[in-house]
Order: sequence, then C-alpha cells, then structure tokens
Amino acid sequence: MNIVRLIAAGAAAGVLTAAIALPAVGGAGVTANTAMKEINLKPENLEEPPLPERTTLHDTNGKQIAQFYFENRQSVTLDKVAPIMQTALISIEDFRFYQHGPIDVEGTARALVKNMTTGGVTQGGSSITQQYVKQVLVNAAETPEEQQAAIAPTVSRKLNELRYAMAMEKKYSKNQILEKYLNIAYFGAGAHGVQAAARRFFDKPASELNLVQAATLAGAVQNPARTDPSVGKKAQKALIDRRNTVLDRMAQLGKITPQEAAEAKTKKLGYKGVAAPGGCEESKYPYFCLYVQNEILNNESFGKTPQERLKLLQRGGLKIKTTIDPKMQAAAEKAIKQYVSTKDKPAASQAMIVPGTGEIKAMAASRKFGGNKKKNEVSYNIVADAKHGGGVGFQQGSTAKAYTLATALEEGYKYGDGFPSPAGYSAPSFGSFRDCKGNRVGDPSHEVHNSSEGGGGFKTLQTGTWGSVNTFFMKLEERVGLCKVVELAKRLGLKRADGGKLGEYETFTLGINEVDPVTVANSYAVFASRGQYCKPLAITEITDRYGKVKQFKPKCSKVMDPEVADAVSGILSGVFTKGTMQEVGGIGRDAAGKTGTTDDYTAAWFAGYTPNLASAVSLGDLRGAFKHKLIGVTIGGRYYSYVYGATISGRIWKTAMLGALKGVEAADFNPVNQERFGGCGENCAPKPKKKRDEGPPDVLDQLRDQFGNPDDQGDQGNGRRRGRGGETAPADTTTGPITITEDQLRRGR
Repeated sequence: MNIVRLIAAGAAAGVLTAAIALPAVGGAGVTANTAMKEINLKPENLEEPPLPERTTLHDTNGKQIAQFYFENRQSVTLDKVAPIMQTALISIEDFRFYQHGPIDVEGTARALVKNMTTGGVTQGGSSITQQYVKQVLVNAAETPEEQQAAIAPTVSRKLNELRYAMAMEKKYSKNQILEKYLNIAYFGAGAHGVQAAARRFFDKPASELNLVQAATLAGAVQNPARTDPSVGKKAQKALIDRRNTVLDRMAQLGKITPQEAAEAKTKKLGYKGVAAPGGCEESKYPYFCLYVQNEILNNESFGKTPQERLKLLQRGGLKIKTTIDPKMQAAAEKAIKQYVSTKDKPAASQAMIVPGTGEIKAMAASRKFGGNKKKNEVSYNIVADAKHGGGVGFQQGSTAKAYTLATALEEGYKYGDGFPSPAGYSAPSFGSFRDCKGNRVGDPSHEVHNSSEGGGGFKTLQTGTWGSVNTFFMKLEERVGLCKVVELAKRLGLKRADGGKLGEYETFTLGINEVDPVTVANSYAVFASRGQYCKPLAITEITDRYGKVKQFKPKCSKVMDPEVADAVSGILSGVFTKGTMQEVGGIGRDAAGKTGTTDDYTAAWFAGYTPNLASAVSLGDLRGAFKHKLIGVTIGGRYYSYVYGATISGRIWKTAMLGALKGVEAADFNPVNQERFGGCGENCAPKPKKKRDEGPPDVLDQLRDQFGNPDDQGDQGNGRRRGRGGETAPADTTTGPITITEDQLRRGR
C-alpha cells in the first residue's frame, strides 16, 4: 500500500512540476508546453455553491434568540480579519502566495522530494488557491463517497485541482481568494471559517485576533481533527506545538522578530471553548423556536421538499425576524413559575396573540425543553399543535362553550333569552343532533349533568354562561344546531392539535376535542378583534445571505359580524364579576374570558382577552390526562383536592396579562348594541309566581334563599358534580366526583 501511495505522490508532483512553464508562473519552455498539451492542462471553471451559513432567529427588538446551522460559520470580508491573522496563515500555508500563480512550483518540488525520501505522502505542496478548490469540492459533495473523492491522493484529483485553480486565479484577485479560503476553511471544534473560529476559540471577532491567537488558528487548519482543542489535553498540546511551528516560520520569514516569537511561545493556549448553540434546545425560547422552525419546514414556499427546506434552514444564512416579545414572554414565564414547578408532572402552557394581526407574542411552559426525562424535560412543543412540533393537546373543556354562545347570538338570540336547564340532560332521541355531513348523532343513554345535583333552573345566555351550566349549553346547541356551532368554531380557526378532524358530537359544546393554547388563544382573538380572524403569525421578515428582504404580513379575513363579537365580549366580561372567575377577579381593564374544566378533571383551561391581547392557558398531565387526573395533586408546592379552570390556569392568565400589558394603554371593548342584543325575545324567563301559589318551600328552595343558587356561582359553588367535559366544583367539594370511565367519556368519537 505504501508503494502505491509513493508512486501516486511522485507521479502527481512530477506532472505538476513539469507545468513550470505556465504563463501565470513565468517562463515558456517547449518541453513544458508539450507536457501541458499531453495532459490537457487548461483552466476549467468550477461551480462554487454557496457556503453553508447559519440561520439566526431574532425577537421584535432585533436580539438573536436562536440559530440553526449545518456548519457553524459566519462569513466576513477580508477587512474584518486582523492583518496578523492573514500574515500567519500565508506564512505557514503558502508564503509565496502573492508571488506565484495557481501552483507553487517550489512548494510542489519540495513536497516531491520530501514524499520520496520519507516513503509516503507527508507534504502536499498545495497553494492556498488549490486548497480553496479542494474545500469547494468537499463542500459540494453530497455523499461520503463524493467527499472521499474530493480529498483522495490521486494524480487525477491533483490535475483537476490545478485546472480549477488556474480558472480561479483568472477569475479572482489574490485577496479575494484569501478571503474565500479564510471563510471556507475548517479550524476544528466545530468552527468553520475564521470568524466562527475566533469566537469559538477566543471569544472575539476575527478582526481583534492578536499574534498568539492568529498563530494558533493558522496552525489549526493543517489537521483540525488532530489539534481540536475541544477533544482534550492531548489535542491541545498538539495545537500548542503547531502554533509554535507557525511562530517559528513567521520569524524565519521576517514577519515577526525572534524575540516576539519566543515571547509568544511562552503563552498558554487560551482556548475558551465558547459554546455555539444550535437548534431550539439551546434557545432562550425553545417552544417558540420550534414553532418558527416548523413554519419553515412545512411551508413549500421555502422549498419543494422537506429536504430542501431543512437545507435552507441549516445552510441558507437567513436572518429571521420574529414576533416574540421579550417582555410578554417574561411575563408568561414568571406567571407560570409562580403557580407550577418545573418538577411537577402536570404541565402548564400559555400562548399570547395579538388580535387583528395574529402575531404570537409569547409561548411559555412550566416544563423545560429537552430530552432528559430524569430532569422532567419534554422534547416536543406542548404549547402548539403537532404541525408545529407539538403533541395531541388536552380536551378543551368549557372554553368551547364560547363558540355555542357566539352561534346563538348570530342566530338572533338576545341576552335575556333562555330556558329551563335541568340537573341532567340527555339527547331527546338518537338523531336529535346532526353533524355537518347530515349524520345523526346523539346518545339518549348518556346523561350530561350540571355541576350541581339540583336543578339548574331557568338560565339565560348571560347566567348560563357565567355559571357555565352544562345542560343549558347542551339545549342551546340542540336549538341552534350542532353543525352551525362546529362551522363557527372552524371559522375562528379551531383545529384538533393532532391534525385530525374535529369530533362532531352532541358534547362538542362541552369541549371534547383535544386542542392547544395557540389555537384556543387565536380563536378567542377573533372576539377581541370584532370578528376578524388572523392566521397565527410568527415570522415578520426574512433577509437572505445576499441582503434580499422578504416581509410577511398578517393574513386576516372577516369571519364574524362585529356586533356579534361585541355581544360575546359583553357576556364573557361578566365571567370575572359574576361567574367562574369571580374569586380570582379581573385585571383592571376591559377583559373577557371563559374557564374550562374538563370532565373528570383531566385538564383545566382559561382563555381570555382584552382588545390588545388574547391568551390561553392549559394545565394537564403529559403522561396521560385520563390516567393522571388533576385530583388530589400537589402543584407548585400546593395541594389541591380538585383543580378547576380558575384554580391555577385562571390565576396564571391574570398574573401574566398584568405583566404583559404593563405600560400598554388600556383599550375598551366596543359597546354592545342593546337594541339588537339587549333584553329578550320569545325565550324570556317566566315571571315568578306569587308566594301563595308556590306551596311550602322545599329544602333546596330554603338553601337557595339563604345562600343563593349554587349554579349561578360557577366554579364557586359547593357540592357540585360535573357533566361530560363541563365545569366542575371548587377545591372544597364534599360530594366527590361522578365516576365516568374513559370509554364513556370518549364514546362516539
């Protein structure tokens, strides 16, 4: 094997030495010209694909929050590289770089003699131009086989390098070639290009490198695998030895004095090993980073195939400006941390979105992002849907009732319209509900309960919503039509987190579909923006490697009558003062929202908004919400018998919104058109009977007279039992939950 390599090295060097008569080198001999013709030694253009450049993500203030790269590189112009760095590299790699043409004949001859006398290929003799050519070929290689061919010690490869180098010397100036080489060269420790190397090795830009640092990097390019300082002490010692060789060579060439070389050789390596984090795991905002990453990977406008899009993200050198707001993000993170620990198995997550634009301002969660399960980390996006790196989400619970409320208002219902709402409700018959395909749905054998064993009494749109009365909303959905409710929810952007079709069953209004905070927050933002739906927006601007800028504007459309949206806000505002959030309270400005406690306490939600900002908070156990319910749990160091929408999620929402909107001028909701929605129509509450006609009061009536109707108190009532997917009782409930199996809960889905 050594004989073969020796012959190959000798032949290659001999052929290249014979090219001494190249015009670019000087001289013109008949023998050399004949050799050139025989080997067809003519310039040949080489395609130079763009270097892999890192892509960076930036917040609304322009600060970098994440980066993606195939190779850690940041190309710079030659004037951004310290002159001593240029001198050090040329001294050790190609000291006659500015005197010779594409090939250094002296260097090649010297390599030939060295290789012949040592019995192997120990010197290459390649010029910087030839080295650049080789790096271009390696960079363009798509397969390991192509990469090996680009560095193989063969005559044909050397001849091709020379042909390409001849063309390069005609195409570019020497300074341009040096600049290109400094940007393409690999220095070790994952640093490609002199700028990344300067940052990685010494935590400074290439323009500020001193003599010792420049000599270190110049020495690293010869064999970066052997001298990689991140590997260990042995490699660091090898790098110091190589650095000292560079210093000696610089002194020999008169670039520095012997005294300067001697003093520099006494210095320590000085390697800092500055991390070059890549990917979302290292981002300050990992969940939002995942959202942006998947926005690009799923969008065909960034490439026809997933492979092309990934290549653009990792190698394209994009600068991506995003919608994330550091202040709002910090408010969400602080609020979650106040109530839920990173060590808790139940996880809280929150999304904040601007009504009227769809801009995502915050995506936060209680669990840290990562792959270490022992540290309770989570490796997917628990704030978003599967399309954006998320999972299956949690059942929405009673936050879905807002869609039925909005449908009723669209259908002409007034605030005072209502009907008796019994303690239990069953579909009158199979087929009393129909999905959007006209299929009959509805299970008369399944009874939905209110959160109290007593009768619900007469409820209106207002009182039924404030108390989150399950039977009221079941009857309301029956009257307005299941399909109309589903269609309105879809208009507001509601989708299942797993990407599947929404389950269109009679309990749709109770929130049987698994969803994510981004989707729910964005659907509620439609009410805040007076009926305007906007697609969630995470990217506002992308600048490519050539400086070309593409801006991304909100994609919005009108999906609801503004007055209907105003009417929804008018009722949902009362949730803070007369409903299930009464104990938690409001935020000192116009706000509306809805609690959501799923059946059997599998998850707890709060979704709400102001005219400025919409937000949704979910809470559930990622190990499986049906197996690990929010009953008898310790969260954030506090014990809870039962967890409701207002218990934790509502408080997180309030605390986060107060922080996020601090300093933001308060805006008011538009007044409700009382002529259109005030009072009641044909479904008014019956006038109360006179006392003498009622007969003796029963025990329940006496309790109501003394303590008020518990159904009107929403989550604040005592002794309440929940229905499928509906609101449930507060933590001091005494009657205990109804036992509903998972099969019963998911029946018909």
